[in-house]
Amino acid sequence: MNRNWGYVLLAGLVEIIWVMGLKHSATIWEWLGTLAAIAASFYLIIEAAKRLPVGTVYAVFTGIGTAGTVASEMLFFGEPFKLVKVLLICVLLAGVIGLKLVTADHAEPEVSK
Repeated sequence: MNRNWGYVLLAGLVEIIWVMGLKHSATIWEWLGTLAAIAASFYLIIEAAKRLPVGTVYAVFTGIGTAGTVASEMLFFGEPFKLVKVLLICVLLAGVIGLKLVTADHAEPEVSK
């Protein structure tokens, strides 16, 4: 996995944090942390999209965020476990992994300013 896909993975993981922050933040410091996570996530996804296909990057990013948020809510915040929900998340992840596998790993030249 090259650095650009690492950015996508990290951005997706940070997305899980800020999405949960939108629901669970109660103090000014928690809201500031949520805003910082949003900024970091979008910075990473923008950097990855400069060198990889935007559609695939966005699909992988949102897939990681969706699956991670659903799993985190069930594991840490008492969301009821439903088998059908887990199976659908597995289908989503299979699609995301499939997109990653059929997308070229070579980075495109960086856009100069």
